Amino acid sequence: MSRPDFQIEDTTAARPTRAWVLHPDIKSAKERRLASHSLAEAVSLAHALPQIEVMGAQIVPLKTARAGMLFGSGKIEEIKQSLSDHEVELVLVDGPVSPVQQRNLEKVWGVKLLDRTGLILEIFSDRAATREGVLQVEMAALNYQRTRLVRAWTHLERQRGGLGFVGGPGETQIEADRRAIDEQLVRLRRQLDKVVKTRALHRAARAKVPYPIVALVGYTNAGKSTLFNRLTGADVMAKDMLFATLDPTMRRFEIPEGPEVILSDTVGFISDLPTELVAAFRATLEEVLAADVICHVRDISHPESEQQAKDVRQILTSLGVEKDRPMFEVWNKLDQMDDTGAAAMRVRAGRDEKVFATSALTGEGLPPLMAAIAATLQGSKRREQLTLGFADGKKRAWLFAQELVESETQTDDGFDITVLWTAAQADQFSRQ
Repeated sequence: MSRPDFQIEDTTAARPTRAWVLHPDIKSAKERRLASHSLAEAVSLAHALPQIEVMGAQIVPLKTARAGMLFGSGKIEEIKQSLSDHEVELVLVDGPVSPVQQRNLEKVWGVKLLDRTGLILEIFSDRAATREGVLQVEMAALNYQRTRLVRAWTHLERQRGGLGFVGGPGETQIEADRRAIDEQLVRLRRQLDKVVKTRALHRAARAKVPYPIVALVGYTNAGKSTLFNRLTGADVMAKDMLFATLDPTMRRFEIPEGPEVILSDTVGFISDLPTELVAAFRATLEEVLAADVICHVRDISHPESEQQAKDVRQILTSLGVEKDRPMFEVWNKLDQMDDTGAAAMRVRAGRDEKVFATSALTGEGLPPLMAAIAATLQGSKRREQLTLGFADGKKRAWLFAQELVESETQTDDGFDITVLWTAAQADQFSRQ
């Protein structure tokens, strides 16, 4: 995969890039999260890349963002001194930075600068393992680069090519760069289409297996992979690190005294996820759309657990997950709370049959969760009567291939068929 222009340069394999993290706390922002927690998350994002060494981090209070420089002149000089004192090579700004702001700040500070979107793209680029993940990240990175071409660098303003005899002056560098990116995006989309078709075939093959899908979703670092490993005995990468999992992992798993299911571990969500990545990873999250049960795993020990849960719900809604889809909240990481806090969470969770207080690390609370999932899946099948015409041979064949048919009677016009299926299977049938 070709690396994006904004990638962090690792000049020497032995020495990491010295970075400084800034969180602009803008008072005029519509939704303000607690600045200290936002800064901590930004530092965690930086630590997710092994080639970065965080030399320092600070909150920068702002009334409003300055159009050309983001920060005021006094604060810019103050930060410049800190960067110089610590020999910083890279500044990470936890928020959006316009191309003009980026160019101006890099010029004043004499360092490379990445905004939140650029950093998350760099992490995803570093972690993507499957062919689809690599292609999606590269497309997202190119779309991001395309927005950076608006007079971001002075060399883009020069002209090249063309003698001027026909059609006016030659093509500018910025136009040529944008055209090159567009051509590369077209090539990547073609490659991705092929990969998506292969995934569709794999999904269709799984659909023939009468196993319901249970998807684990949640904020990044909520403990989904640890829970996945605990239940399936798998060895999925599970670290105290943001975006430890990027590509979806699926395993067959038999619930104790319940049905066999396919358990799916998905990419973690995060607030202010770059729009480029929301679109790029939609296909990766298709497993969630096809899931019979969704487990929303929360880090209940995190001080902003409620806000994180809100972010996850918003993303699920944007993906098109229906509100009536069976969903459980898994309040994870009880082991990271003190006895009083953990006891309070157990009591609160006990008041709602859809909420389970757990520790994926110790296994606490998992048996009741598994029993609830089993009861939901076993009770989710319903019997229905269908009438198909002779021309509906494809639909009839699909029903038999899925082993959903209980009985069939031929009529003058076609077939009366009795099926036993889940809501997800009914939805799949409607799309045949």
